[in-house]
Amino acid sequence: MQRLLPFLLLFCFASLTFGQTPSAIFPKPLSPRLANYQIDVTLDPATKKLTGRETLTWRNPSGDVIRELQFHLYLNAFRNEQSTFMRESGGQLRGDQIERNAKENPYGSIDVVSMKVRSGESLAYQFIQPDDQNKNDHTVIRVPLSKPVGPGETIVLDINFRAKLPKIFARTGFSRDYFLVGQWFPKIGVYEPAGTRYATQGQWNCHQFHAHSEFYADYGVYDVNITTPTQFWVGATGLMVGEKKNPNGTKTLRWHAEDVVDFAWTASPHFQVVNDKWKHVSIELLLQPEHAGQAKRHLDAIKAALAYFDKNLGKYPFPNLTIVDPPVHASGSGGMEYPTFITAGTAWFVPEGVRLPETVTVHEFGHQYFMQLLASNEFEEAWLDEGFNQYYEGRVMDDTYGVRSSAAELLGFRMGDTESSRDSYVHQRNPAIGSSFGNTWQLPDGQYGVLTYSKTATWLKTLEGLVSKPVMDEIMRTYFQRWQFKHPNADSFISIVNEIVPKRLGNKYGPDMNWFFDQALYGDKVVDYELTSIRNQKQGNRYRSTVLVQRKADGQMPLDILVHFDNGKELLLFWDGKGRQRAFTLTENAKVVWAKADPKQKLYMDTNFNNNSLTLQPSTAPAAKYATSFLFWLQNWMQWLAWLV
Repeated sequence: MQRLLPFLLLFCFASLTFGQTPSAIFPKPLSPRLANYQIDVTLDPATKKLTGRETLTWRNPSGDVIRELQFHLYLNAFRNEQSTFMRESGGQLRGDQIERNAKENPYGSIDVVSMKVRSGESLAYQFIQPDDQNKNDHTVIRVPLSKPVGPGETIVLDINFRAKLPKIFARTGFSRDYFLVGQWFPKIGVYEPAGTRYATQGQWNCHQFHAHSEFYADYGVYDVNITTPTQFWVGATGLMVGEKKNPNGTKTLRWHAEDVVDFAWTASPHFQVVNDKWKHVSIELLLQPEHAGQAKRHLDAIKAALAYFDKNLGKYPFPNLTIVDPPVHASGSGGMEYPTFITAGTAWFVPEGVRLPETVTVHEFGHQYFMQLLASNEFEEAWLDEGFNQYYEGRVMDDTYGVRSSAAELLGFRMGDTESSRDSYVHQRNPAIGSSFGNTWQLPDGQYGVLTYSKTATWLKTLEGLVSKPVMDEIMRTYFQRWQFKHPNADSFISIVNEIVPKRLGNKYGPDMNWFFDQALYGDKVVDYELTSIRNQKQGNRYRSTVLVQRKADGQMPLDILVHFDNGKELLLFWDGKGRQRAFTLTENAKVVWAKADPKQKLYMDTNFNNNSLTLQPSTAPAAKYATSFLFWLQNWMQWLAWLV
């Protein structure tokens, strides 16, 4: 048996036969369980094809009469060059691209062979293009119903489908005899009743597959039977609860998952399997043999993430987690998240000081909260998942590996994860290029990553700086507890900020924080404050000093100014940051020596920290120190590259 025994003991499956219903993982459902799937799928490694039978049990969550269903057929994004995904991406994603001249057919597709209401009629379907009217895009279908589904009623569909997996370049598919199978079955869209997110009346939310969008789905229970050649090791969403050997040299593994929004799996004959545990969570790490020496790095990172999220946000409720390490030739499947199942990414030569496997592991695990437990809509509000997760990636990495060294610490060079996110945003040629808010496929060209990940993480860090870390933690815990399993939106988060901040800080920032979100989330304002000048004028035995601070961009944020006098005294001043400039006039027994705007860097969005301070007694020591450090790092880095070559 592949590795059934631990779960047999854990869930008392000792007497389970393959056809029996598995025991419940959760005695009480965690979610509404609107979309429930039973799927039998067979993988043919030679042809890279899937043959599947699916039973969908879907419940109408609304008070509406549903006269049609809508489904995603994600694999049709790879059907040809005319799909919306291929037109938008040009056949490349995250640095990888489709191999159009490959010996094996690099394209992928999915066909619904039949769809039938249980004990009822056969159903026809039509391709629709709700986003761009591209008639060549076949990633969404509508299925008219002659017998509507009434409020609270359930419909059961039996679906037969065939799929051809693409050669991996964009998350899913095959590479040689490695398979990462994601978004692979006909998947019902989300019907949003009036009052859900932005819906003013009941509506299907079922977008086409875009180059820079991920996914959105309802919760359900999955029972999936996966048939592969016997020599393949299989990892998947949920728990493996049964296994049988077939007479034709294949095996069928049964998987069970509850309260999840998706199901993905992997198969390969080459995985090196490492098992570990953190509290109630069984961890399975599927490594490439050449990466075996990095097992501890992955496991240490995932345990740090589990512990941090558990302490600071909420409990990870599932009993297991699978981490897949893709081969280098299938790197396009790395760095991806599915319920209880993530893909990481590394290479044999990555030194310990370059924390690539740690960062990817921590990041992808964080999606278990924002993608899975909160089920944000990644088509329309990707920042609620990717941006929030990027913010927490920085927190976990900085807490675990050091604020100044969590991303890299090698040959004298150090960089933190959170500061790396900020750098990606502030070093844009035009940080005002756009807002984080909006449909992902309508964001400015080439800006999806920066606006969704980096900018959002940076303004969240700014919000933390303004309200304090304890208040920020209360905001985030409240958001998670209140909205898990409920599909939140921007208003869900902002209303909690506006509830907690006045309660904890009074009227410090006004009656609400809408002014902040108007700039940071919905707007494209840029924050840049400069400590412009210091002037001292002696008047008798005292000094009249003027400290001038300017707002150099259109973003308006409140800030502190720290003033240091030559007798050691310091004053902390406050400015609402709204005017174009503010001159502070001080009369003291000493001269001002230096001053800093935003001395604690609360305004992490400030695009230029270098102009935040000014001193009348400059020292060359720091510059010399950093110049020496940089030259030392540069010399050693070049030597290391020469060694690799």
